[in-house]
Amino acid sequence: MTASTERRQITGFSNPTLKRLRSLREKKHRKKEGHFLAEGLRILTEALDAGKTPKLLVVVERTELHPLAQKIEQATFAAGGEVIETSEEIIAKLSGKSNPQSIVGIYEDHPTPLTSLDRARADIWLVAQSLRDPGNLGTILRTGDAVGAGGLILIDDCVDPFSVEAVRASMGAVFTQAIVQSPWEEFIAWLRSGDGQLVGTSLNTDTDYQAVTYAAPTFLLVGNEAQGLPPEYEAQCDTLVKMPMMGKADSLNAAVATAVMAYELLNQRRTR
Repeated sequence: MTASTERRQITGFSNPTLKRLRSLREKKHRKKEGHFLAEGLRILTEALDAGKTPKLLVVVERTELHPLAQKIEQATFAAGGEVIETSEEIIAKLSGKSNPQSIVGIYEDHPTPLTSLDRARADIWLVAQSLRDPGNLGTILRTGDAVGAGGLILIDDCVDPFSVEAVRASMGAVFTQAIVQSPWEEFIAWLRSGDGQLVGTSLNTDTDYQAVTYAAPTFLLVGNEAQGLPPEYEAQCDTLVKMPMMGKADSLNAAVATAVMAYELLNQRRTR
């Protein structure tokens, strides 16, 4: 059977398909459907480059598509997906932004089981515990992509990595990084079953982050934005490190701290 190459038009805010897509802005509906929203040409292009095609693509009607958007549309049709054209006002409702992008994709979420990770695949792995801010989570994913990390392991109750805000902040890295969700006990048991140095960022140490020679693979652990790492988690790290704070602030933003540490890990490997 030949896949359809005809767009479907939606003109009303009360359309059932539109209501279902808008519901994906809420975590409970994303979990139920197993799908999430991604918006913007850059993010959707990153997805396509990573081999991910949308199950459904929404584009602005009566607009000449950018060549990259045309490529995404063709890939969607070829994969048996659906393409809908609609107004800018309706896309604004979908994205939750007053100045929406002209293209939105609906993708299957893709959490990775912890036991399926190949730790030897990368020298750097990022681990975050109880993150609450989707912008931080998305930025950490983006940092992981930048330094060639294997993925992001989310410990305990973290914000949803497939929320609209986290996906937007990741700038496409949600499609390039393995994303694992795990309780601490399962993670630490898995980690200790093979190679891997667990490095925690903490204020409860005098060890400067540049004073340590990091072993591969390194699992870089950052804690909750407000509380940091629980003491019992710090106790199970192979080493704790901190970054110097020369002003009045006592700590860095979680995503910024992760980026500084991740590049220290990368630079040590580049200069060996």
